[in-house]
Amino acid sequence: MTGTRGGAERSLNSPPADTAPEPTVAAGTSPRRLYLVRGLVAIAWAVAFMALADSLTPVAAVLLVIYPLIDLVAVLVDASRPHRSSERRVLYGNAVTSALAAVAVAVAVATSGGSRAVLAAFGVWATLSGIAQLVVALRRRGPQSGGQWPMLIAGALSTLVGIVYNVTAATSLAPTFDPLVAYAAAGGAFFVIQAGLLTWRARRPATGRPARSSR
Repeated sequence: MTGTRGGAERSLNSPPADTAPEPTVAAGTSPRRLYLVRGLVAIAWAVAFMALADSLTPVAAVLLVIYPLIDLVAVLVDASRPHRSSERRVLYGNAVTSALAAVAVAVAVATSGGSRAVLAAFGVWATLSGIAQLVVALRRRGPQSGGQWPMLIAGALSTLVGIVYNVTAATSLAPTFDPLVAYAAAGGAFFVIQAGLLTWRARRPATGRPARSSR
């Protein structure tokens, strides 16, 4: 009888079987926190660059180089999670693309390539990065990952916008950097939405389950 009562007490005190701790990206960093920080940083970048988008000043040039590096850091942090090898390869490939994009933008600025060269570099990076984002989001689809539909939309838009950037750089004599502001702000908003979906998903089991009787 004692063993039966002890087992019953343990079953009442133990957490429900379908309640699992949220997977971590790195030590103490959750996926939703990564999405939130990534999104807010992108929005902050867009706000800072908005006032400098009219000309390629030194400060604007530094911000242009920094933006792909923001994505590089976020992807590397994400890749530190336990993933299938195929998914990790896509993430590392995206990280390499972001690093090369930062170098290409820096070279375009240093060699006085002008807005056309910078926009072309951003266009190639946005297309490749968008494809990688689509692949990762498709493999992560599921209720535990918040559905990933904001990441799917963001990846598709990034791919299309990158193509538009390259067409604009090839056909316009003096393209502006204004589209980069909208690109960064929209991408950041989708990351924030994804973080919100993960938060909602994490809290829903606890709030949706009826309370247990104390008797």
